[in-house]
Amino acid sequence: MKTLKYIRLIMVVAVAGLAVSSCMDDDWKDPTGDIPPYGNNNLQATNVVTIAELKDMYSHALQEQTDTARIKEDIQIKARVTGNDVGGNIYNQIAVDDGTGGLLICINFGGLWSYLPVGQEILVSLKDLYIGTYGNQPQIGTPYTSNSGYTSPSRMNHTLWQEHFKLLGAPDASKVDTLEFDMGKVKDEKYMQANCGRLMVVRGVTLPQANGERTFAPEDAASSGNAVNRMIGGSTRIVVRTSTYADFAGTVMPEGKVDIVGVFTRYRDTWQILMRQDGDFMKAE
Repeated sequence: MKTLKYIRLIMVVAVAGLAVSSCMDDDWKDPTGDIPPYGNNNLQATNVVTIAELKDMYSHALQEQTDTARIKEDIQIKARVTGNDVGGNIYNQIAVDDGTGGLLICINFGGLWSYLPVGQEILVSLKDLYIGTYGNQPQIGTPYTSNSGYTSPSRMNHTLWQEHFKLLGAPDASKVDTLEFDMGKVKDEKYMQANCGRLMVVRGVTLPQANGERTFAPEDAASSGNAVNRMIGGSTRIVVRTSTYADFAGTVMPEGKVDIVGVFTRYRDTWQILMRQDGDFMKAE
Protein backbone atom coordinates (compact mmCIF):
# COMPACT_ATOMS: atom_id res chain seq x y z
CA MET A 1 0.00 0.00 0.00
CA LYS A 2 2.93 2.36 0.71
CA THR A 3 4.19 1.82 -2.83
CA LEU A 4 0.73 2.55 -4.24
CA LYS A 5 0.41 5.77 -2.28
CA TYR A 6 3.90 6.81 -3.40
CA ILE A 7 2.94 6.19 -7.03
CA ARG A 8 -0.25 8.22 -6.60
CA LEU A 9 1.78 11.05 -5.04
CA ILE A 10 4.10 11.05 -8.08
CA MET A 11 1.04 11.19 -10.36
CA VAL A 12 -0.41 14.16 -8.46
CA VAL A 13 2.90 16.02 -8.59
CA ALA A 14 3.21 15.28 -12.31
CA VAL A 15 -0.31 16.53 -13.02
CA ALA A 16 0.33 19.65 -10.98
CA GLY A 17 3.55 20.21 -12.93
CA LEU A 18 1.70 19.87 -16.22
CA ALA A 19 -0.91 22.34 -15.04
CA VAL A 20 1.74 24.89 -14.06
CA SER A 21 3.60 24.37 -17.33
CA SER A 22 0.38 24.71 -19.35
CA CYS A 23 -0.60 27.86 -17.51
CA MET A 24 2.84 29.37 -18.05
CA ASP A 25 2.79 28.54 -21.74
CA ASP A 26 -0.69 29.94 -22.06
CA ASP A 27 0.23 33.10 -20.19
CA TRP A 28 2.64 34.07 -22.95
CA LYS A 29 -0.42 34.46 -25.17
CA ASP A 30 -2.90 35.39 -22.47
CA PRO A 31 -1.27 37.22 -19.55
CA THR A 32 -4.67 37.79 -17.92
CA GLY A 33 -5.18 34.04 -17.38
CA ASP A 34 -8.70 34.22 -18.86
CA ILE A 35 -8.13 31.36 -21.31
CA PRO A 36 -8.34 27.88 -19.68
CA PRO A 37 -5.12 25.88 -20.19
CA TYR A 38 -7.06 22.66 -20.79
CA GLY A 39 -9.34 21.54 -23.58
CA ASN A 40 -10.23 23.05 -26.93
CA ASN A 41 -11.16 26.69 -26.51
CA ASN A 42 -12.25 26.92 -30.15
CA LEU A 43 -15.28 24.68 -29.64
CA GLN A 44 -18.65 26.36 -30.08
CA ALA A 45 -22.08 25.29 -28.82
CA THR A 46 -23.68 25.08 -32.26
CA ASN A 47 -25.91 22.02 -31.90
CA VAL A 48 -26.32 21.06 -28.26
CA VAL A 49 -28.51 18.07 -27.41
CA THR A 50 -29.47 16.81 -23.98
CA ILE A 51 -28.12 13.54 -22.63
CA ALA A 52 -31.64 12.14 -22.75
CA GLU A 53 -31.91 13.11 -26.44
CA LEU A 54 -28.50 11.58 -27.14
CA LYS A 55 -29.58 8.29 -25.57
CA ASP A 56 -32.74 8.32 -27.69
CA MET A 57 -30.75 9.02 -30.85
CA TYR A 58 -28.46 6.07 -30.17
CA SER A 59 -30.88 3.76 -28.41
CA HIS A 60 -29.88 0.96 -30.80
CA ALA A 61 -26.26 1.14 -29.60
CA LEU A 62 -27.33 1.22 -25.96
CA GLN A 63 -29.48 -1.88 -26.39
CA GLU A 64 -27.06 -3.86 -28.55
CA GLN A 65 -24.64 -4.55 -25.66
CA THR A 66 -22.05 -6.07 -27.99
CA ASP A 67 -20.85 -3.13 -30.05
CA THR A 68 -20.45 0.64 -30.17
CA ALA A 69 -21.68 3.31 -32.58
CA ARG A 70 -19.60 6.16 -33.97
CA ILE A 71 -21.35 9.47 -33.51
CA LYS A 72 -21.48 10.96 -36.99
CA GLU A 73 -23.53 14.07 -36.28
CA ASP A 74 -21.80 17.31 -35.34
CA ILE A 75 -23.51 17.55 -31.95
CA GLN A 76 -22.48 18.54 -28.44
CA ILE A 77 -23.63 18.01 -24.89
CA LYS A 78 -23.30 20.56 -22.11
CA ALA A 79 -23.11 19.00 -18.63
CA ARG A 80 -21.52 19.23 -15.20
CA VAL A 81 -19.03 16.82 -13.73
CA THR A 82 -20.61 14.83 -10.89
CA GLY A 83 -17.85 12.29 -10.27
CA ASN A 84 -14.13 11.92 -10.94
CA ASP A 85 -11.03 10.10 -9.71
CA VAL A 86 -10.33 12.30 -6.69
CA GLY A 87 -10.67 9.42 -4.23
CA GLY A 88 -9.25 6.69 -6.44
CA ASN A 89 -12.53 4.77 -6.71
CA ILE A 90 -13.50 5.98 -10.20
CA TYR A 91 -10.69 5.14 -12.61
CA ASN A 92 -10.02 6.82 -15.97
CA GLN A 93 -13.61 8.12 -16.12
CA ILE A 94 -15.73 11.10 -15.25
CA ALA A 95 -19.47 11.09 -14.65
CA VAL A 96 -21.48 13.97 -16.13
CA ASP A 97 -25.11 15.05 -15.86
CA ASP A 98 -27.13 17.79 -17.56
CA GLY A 99 -30.35 17.42 -15.59
CA THR A 100 -31.94 15.04 -18.10
CA GLY A 101 -29.64 12.11 -17.45
CA GLY A 102 -26.10 10.98 -16.75
CA LEU A 103 -23.38 9.01 -18.46
CA LEU A 104 -19.71 8.15 -18.13
CA ILE A 105 -16.90 9.52 -20.31
CA CYS A 106 -13.83 7.29 -20.51
CA ILE A 107 -10.42 9.02 -20.62
CA ASN A 108 -7.00 7.38 -20.42
CA PHE A 109 -5.45 9.78 -17.94
CA GLY A 110 -4.94 10.04 -14.20
CA GLY A 111 -5.55 13.08 -12.04
CA LEU A 112 -8.68 14.14 -13.94
CA TRP A 113 -9.96 15.75 -10.74
CA SER A 114 -7.25 18.41 -11.05
CA TYR A 115 -9.01 20.16 -13.93
CA LEU A 116 -12.42 18.45 -13.94
CA PRO A 117 -13.62 18.88 -10.35
CA VAL A 118 -17.19 18.17 -9.31
CA GLY A 119 -19.33 21.08 -10.46
CA GLN A 120 -17.25 21.97 -13.50
CA GLU A 121 -19.46 22.56 -16.54
CA ILE A 122 -18.06 21.33 -19.85
CA LEU A 123 -19.03 21.38 -23.49
CA VAL A 124 -18.28 18.06 -25.19
CA SER A 125 -18.08 17.72 -28.97
CA LEU A 126 -19.32 14.19 -29.72
CA LYS A 127 -18.59 13.90 -33.44
CA ASP A 128 -16.36 10.87 -34.15
CA LEU A 129 -16.46 9.65 -30.54
CA TYR A 130 -18.24 6.38 -29.79
CA ILE A 131 -21.27 5.57 -27.66
CA GLY A 132 -22.33 2.22 -26.28
CA THR A 133 -22.50 0.29 -23.04
CA TYR A 134 -20.33 -1.70 -20.71
CA GLY A 135 -22.54 -4.09 -18.76
CA ASN A 136 -25.53 -1.99 -19.93
CA GLN A 137 -23.98 1.22 -18.52
CA PRO A 138 -23.99 4.00 -21.18
CA GLN A 139 -20.50 5.35 -21.89
CA ILE A 140 -18.65 7.61 -24.30
CA GLY A 141 -15.14 6.78 -25.48
CA THR A 142 -13.33 4.82 -28.19
CA PRO A 143 -13.95 1.16 -29.03
CA TYR A 144 -12.23 -1.68 -27.21
CA THR A 145 -12.85 -5.32 -28.06
CA SER A 146 -12.23 -7.93 -25.38
CA ASN A 147 -10.85 -11.41 -25.97
CA SER A 148 -14.42 -12.69 -25.90
CA GLY A 149 -15.38 -10.42 -28.78
CA TYR A 150 -17.37 -7.92 -26.71
CA THR A 151 -16.86 -4.32 -27.92
CA SER A 152 -17.54 -1.41 -25.59
CA PRO A 153 -16.61 2.28 -25.33
CA SER A 154 -13.33 2.46 -23.46
CA ARG A 155 -10.67 5.01 -22.57
CA MET A 156 -9.87 7.53 -25.30
CA ASN A 157 -6.33 8.85 -25.29
CA HIS A 158 -5.79 12.13 -23.50
CA THR A 159 -4.82 14.04 -26.64
CA LEU A 160 -8.10 13.11 -28.32
CA TRP A 161 -10.04 14.14 -25.22
CA GLN A 162 -8.34 17.54 -25.16
CA GLU A 163 -9.68 18.15 -28.67
CA HIS A 164 -13.25 17.27 -27.73
CA PHE A 165 -14.08 19.31 -24.65
CA LYS A 166 -14.15 22.89 -23.45
CA LEU A 167 -14.29 24.20 -19.88
CA LEU A 168 -17.24 26.53 -19.27
CA GLY A 169 -16.68 28.97 -16.45
CA ALA A 170 -15.53 28.18 -12.94
CA PRO A 171 -16.56 24.97 -11.14
CA ASP A 172 -19.60 25.30 -8.89
CA ALA A 173 -20.42 22.21 -6.84
CA SER A 174 -23.59 23.86 -5.53
CA LYS A 175 -25.12 23.45 -9.01
CA VAL A 176 -24.76 19.67 -8.90
CA ASP A 177 -27.96 17.91 -7.85
CA THR A 178 -27.83 14.75 -5.76
CA LEU A 179 -30.99 12.78 -6.51
CA GLU A 180 -32.63 10.56 -3.92
CA PHE A 181 -32.63 6.88 -4.86
CA ASP A 182 -35.93 5.03 -4.45
CA MET A 183 -35.21 1.61 -2.90
CA GLY A 184 -38.72 0.57 -3.91
CA LYS A 185 -37.62 0.69 -7.55
CA VAL A 186 -34.42 -1.31 -7.24
CA LYS A 187 -35.79 -3.91 -9.70
CA ASP A 188 -37.51 -1.41 -12.01
CA GLU A 189 -35.77 -1.58 -15.41
CA LYS A 190 -37.16 1.77 -16.63
CA TYR A 191 -35.96 3.45 -13.42
CA MET A 192 -32.53 1.90 -13.90
CA GLN A 193 -32.31 3.06 -17.52
CA ALA A 194 -33.32 6.59 -16.56
CA ASN A 195 -30.95 6.99 -13.62
CA CYS A 196 -27.83 4.89 -14.17
CA GLY A 197 -24.79 7.15 -14.33
CA ARG A 198 -26.31 9.81 -12.07
CA LEU A 199 -25.18 11.15 -8.70
CA MET A 200 -27.65 9.83 -6.12
CA VAL A 201 -28.03 9.14 -2.42
CA VAL A 202 -29.66 6.12 -0.78
CA ARG A 203 -30.87 6.87 2.75
CA GLY A 204 -31.28 4.85 5.89
CA VAL A 205 -29.85 1.57 4.60
CA THR A 206 -27.65 -1.01 6.30
CA LEU A 207 -24.52 -2.85 5.21
CA PRO A 208 -25.14 -6.44 6.37
CA GLN A 209 -21.45 -7.36 6.17
CA ALA A 210 -20.42 -4.57 8.54
CA ASN A 211 -19.29 -5.96 11.90
CA GLY A 212 -17.08 -3.22 13.30
CA GLU A 213 -13.98 -4.69 11.67
CA ARG A 214 -14.63 -5.37 7.98
CA THR A 215 -13.45 -2.69 5.58
CA PHE A 216 -14.95 -1.64 2.27
CA ALA A 217 -12.29 -3.24 0.08
CA PRO A 218 -9.57 -5.34 1.67
CA GLU A 219 -7.08 -6.56 -0.91
CA ASP A 220 -7.56 -10.22 0.02
CA ALA A 221 -11.32 -9.98 -0.68
CA ALA A 222 -11.12 -8.42 -4.12
CA SER A 223 -13.47 -9.74 -6.74
CA SER A 224 -12.89 -9.30 -10.47
CA GLY A 225 -11.44 -5.94 -11.42
CA ASN A 226 -9.61 -5.32 -8.13
CA ALA A 227 -12.83 -4.21 -6.49
CA VAL A 228 -15.15 -5.47 -3.77
CA ASN A 229 -18.96 -5.44 -3.76
CA ARG A 230 -20.73 -4.90 -0.44
CA MET A 231 -24.42 -5.72 -0.36
CA ILE A 232 -26.91 -3.08 0.78
CA GLY A 233 -29.84 -4.13 2.96
CA GLY A 234 -31.14 -7.53 1.98
CA SER A 235 -30.96 -7.00 -1.77
CA THR A 236 -28.42 -8.48 -4.15
CA ARG A 237 -29.52 -5.97 -6.81
CA ILE A 238 -27.71 -3.00 -5.22
CA VAL A 239 -24.13 -2.93 -3.94
CA VAL A 240 -21.42 -0.52 -2.89
CA ARG A 241 -18.50 -1.20 -5.23
CA THR A 242 -15.10 -0.08 -3.96
CA SER A 243 -11.74 -0.37 -5.66
CA THR A 244 -8.89 -1.82 -3.60
CA TYR A 245 -6.96 1.24 -4.81
CA ALA A 246 -9.47 3.75 -3.40
CA ASP A 247 -8.20 6.05 -0.65
CA PHE A 248 -10.96 4.76 1.62
CA ALA A 249 -10.63 1.06 0.71
CA GLY A 250 -9.33 0.29 4.21
CA THR A 251 -12.06 2.25 6.01
CA VAL A 252 -14.17 0.13 8.35
CA MET A 253 -17.76 -0.11 7.12
CA PRO A 254 -20.20 1.71 9.41
CA GLU A 255 -22.76 -0.32 11.34
CA GLY A 256 -26.40 0.71 11.70
CA LYS A 257 -28.33 2.85 9.26
CA VAL A 258 -26.32 4.99 6.86
CA ASP A 259 -26.77 7.35 3.94
CA ILE A 260 -24.53 6.61 0.96
CA VAL A 261 -23.79 9.05 -1.87
CA GLY A 262 -22.16 8.07 -5.14
CA VAL A 263 -22.42 7.70 -8.87
CA PHE A 264 -25.07 5.02 -9.40
CA THR A 265 -23.89 2.89 -12.30
CA ARG A 266 -25.18 -0.47 -13.47
CA TYR A 267 -23.62 -3.75 -14.36
CA ARG A 268 -26.32 -5.68 -16.17
CA ASP A 269 -29.16 -5.90 -13.61
CA THR A 270 -27.16 -4.78 -10.57
CA TRP A 271 -26.89 -1.24 -9.27
CA GLN A 272 -23.32 -0.31 -8.32
CA ILE A 273 -22.74 2.71 -6.11
CA LEU A 274 -19.33 4.25 -6.78
CA MET A 275 -18.51 6.48 -3.84
CA ARG A 276 -16.18 9.26 -4.91
CA GLN A 277 -14.30 9.95 -1.70
CA ASP A 278 -14.22 9.42 2.03
CA GLY A 279 -17.27 11.26 3.38
CA ASP A 280 -19.70 9.94 0.77
CA PHE A 281 -21.16 7.73 3.51
CA MET A 282 -22.49 8.94 6.86
CA LYS A 283 -24.69 7.86 9.70
CA ALA A 284 -28.37 8.35 8.90
CA GLU A 285 -30.14 11.02 10.90
